[in-house]
Amino acid sequence: MRDYEETITFLGEWGPFQRLIYILLSLSAIPNGYMSLSMVFLGDIPPHHCRVPFLNSSYGGLGYNLSIPTEELKGETILSRCRRYSEQEDSDAAYRNDTEGCLDGWVFSEERYVSTIVTEWNLVCDEAWKAPFTLTVFIIGVLVGSFCSGILSDRYGRKITYFSAKAMETICASILAISQSWEMFCALYFIIGVMQISGYCTAFILGSELLSKSARVSFGILGVCLCFATGYAILPLFAYFIRDWRTLQLALSVLGFLYIPLWWYIPESPRWLITQGRLQEAEAIIRAAAKKNAITPPEDIFQLKHSADTKVSSPLETQHESGVQGKYSWLDLLKTANMRNITVINIIIWITIALTYYGLSFNTSNLDGDPYLNCLIAAATEYLGYVFVWFTTRYAPRRFVLPFTLLLGGALLLLIKFVPEELTGLTVTLAMTGRLAVTGAFSFVYVYSTELFPTVIRNMGLGVTSMASRIGSAVSPYIAYIGSYNKILPFILMGAICLFSGGLSLLLPETKGEKLPELISQVKPLQCCCYKTRSVDLNTLGGDVHLGDEDEMAQTRGWEAVVIKD
Repeated sequence: MRDYEETITFLGEWGPFQRLIYILLSLSAIPNGYMSLSMVFLGDIPPHHCRVPFLNSSYGGLGYNLSIPTEELKGETILSRCRRYSEQEDSDAAYRNDTEGCLDGWVFSEERYVSTIVTEWNLVCDEAWKAPFTLTVFIIGVLVGSFCSGILSDRYGRKITYFSAKAMETICASILAISQSWEMFCALYFIIGVMQISGYCTAFILGSELLSKSARVSFGILGVCLCFATGYAILPLFAYFIRDWRTLQLALSVLGFLYIPLWWYIPESPRWLITQGRLQEAEAIIRAAAKKNAITPPEDIFQLKHSADTKVSSPLETQHESGVQGKYSWLDLLKTANMRNITVINIIIWITIALTYYGLSFNTSNLDGDPYLNCLIAAATEYLGYVFVWFTTRYAPRRFVLPFTLLLGGALLLLIKFVPEELTGLTVTLAMTGRLAVTGAFSFVYVYSTELFPTVIRNMGLGVTSMASRIGSAVSPYIAYIGSYNKILPFILMGAICLFSGGLSLLLPETKGEKLPELISQVKPLQCCCYKTRSVDLNTLGGDVHLGDEDEMAQTRGWEAVVIKD
């Protein structure tokens, strides 16, 4: 039996069916852009100071400068945010040195926001740790979702996992707007993190398996990522006109209900159905796609009629590589030498990219200026990075694009060390250009990883690597925090790990124009970057080399067993 991609070549590369799947699954990434970054506005900390009961309750009201000490913040003298003079009724209080905490609460500026979760639950001073911890809770949820979604998707199907995640995300996001406490907010935000990444990863896998090779890369880099950037750009527009956090959250969540009708237009992955032995369902989906493309399919696509008296065979062998029919688990990601190498290297690369991407993003968000404008500029940077990588990917091999973006980003960040302190413009330019490169790497690594992992554990592999990247996301705020003591050190750290991972990525095999691996045994070995190799058909070598020998060598060494050095 021919393999899957050869079997469905009659569908064509870019018909109405492929275009519909491309558009719908790409659009599904828009909510990820604004939901994952909404805390920029929901949890922002407006200017504030202690409330004094007998004074005007408006921020900065007359008399507060006599009742509250001052402090320096970014070179500006402001009223203390966490202390006030004690014995407020005493007319000489302004001349006393005794201070106390904000016993009567705080007064927050409403110049920019009507309310945020910080003003709602007074997450300042002794409670200030709760605001950034809220984002940490979300990242932990993303980490859990990255791991669980792969297992669920590979076991129960791409479609049911995707739509279940989208439904739960939308429901929890709506309930989030009526949270009665910070603890309730965190619990719901954790679930949103789990569901958001589950839907994102599953949609990416579903699109990659439904689309042809020619559309797969464009879908992963332009379709999904540009829609993510669009969601990112939508966020400051909503936030600018809606200054109350509850109303803003509700407005963002309502958009999720628009994706309900997609259930009737997006099918299950035929590739996954075949691995489960459900060939009739897979054939029905392919026939429906052929009808939409106005193509007459073969009478018996998977030769089911010829298998009536025997066990049904398929383009994707459903038997577990261990020889026992069964389900795959995450342990299969480490089963063979080739699979271990691919998994470990991808984990390292994903951690590096996430750490650098979010580390640079946190530095950008701390820049002075209007937060709405800063957010739009960051979104524009995303667009440029994605378009740059998509254009490069069309003409360059995979083993060039990923190392190039990582090495370029790392080199630019390290160059900041040699920029004179007074040339702040050049420092910002290098940092933003480095962010462009890393952003491109972030979008490309999804496509590359999808092509490296086999169908039977592809979603699991993408889930594990995505989960690992959240380790980098969690560490990145601390990398950025180092900048408060040494402005150059974060760039040195991020630049160094980018260079290391860029060199490591040179070992990954080439996948451009290749068929997606279906089984673990079809995973390609690592390639040595010091010389070119090309695979040789063992049948052309006569009887000197046997398939068993080649398999044993590949599993033992994890490299190409039979090569010709050019």
